[in-house]
Amino acid sequence: MLDALGEVRTGIISNPGPGEGAAARATAALHKAFPGRFTDEALVHWGVKDSRRIFDRAVASTEGAVADDCVFVGEDAQERAFAREAGMRTTAHPVFAVAAMEHRPVLRTRIELSGGPGVAELAAAVNETEAVVVQIVSERLVLAMATTRGAEALEHAGFTVNPRGPVDGTVAFAIRDDQPVSADDAERRATEKFINDLLARGEAVFEGEEPTPITTHVIERADDGRLTARRLRFFH
Repeated sequence: MLDALGEVRTGIISNPGPGEGAAARATAALHKAFPGRFTDEALVHWGVKDSRRIFDRAVASTEGAVADDCVFVGEDAQERAFAREAGMRTTAHPVFAVAAMEHRPVLRTRIELSGGPGVAELAAAVNETEAVVVQIVSERLVLAMATTRGAEALEHAGFTVNPRGPVDGTVAFAIRDDQPVSADDAERRATEKFINDLLARGEAVFEGEEPTPITTHVIERADDGRLTARRLRFFH
């Protein structure tokens, strides 16, 4: 959120779970994970996010900021909808928090890899700008979310970037940790999401299982446990 002086203040709105002492345990874990970051207790709100009530309380606790000065970051589309009911701006990933404060849209983006930098280089470039990889479709195509600023940075890094329309409020984002990760880790996470989405839609089976009429990929497990997706070729 922005306070009356235009300074950014950070708070927490989170459900600590049921049970006595849950909030206290969550508070302790928060301070252990982020020492010295969330020092304003008035901006820490524990509770369920099943209506706009907790978001209204969060806005009121800022002591002067209006709801439109506050940005709620959360993966859950319904929670973001409740936050918007309370007048807050929202985004599904912390990478885009500043863009939300500045009313800059996040765009669905296609990134083509052809003869230049590859997936590993893309992962490194994404971690330096306002962009999040959503799915590695193939060795030549990656789907992402990016602001115009992020798309320009990726183009400057040597990628062919094609921004599309704004991201819909219900679109799921791939989560990118705030901690540095290696290019291999970034590629692995994107691949895992691609495989999980295939399995969730029923479009993939594990190796040795009988394909269905809608099967497009076979999932193979390497000796180290890593999963890979192999396109199933149909012969007529």
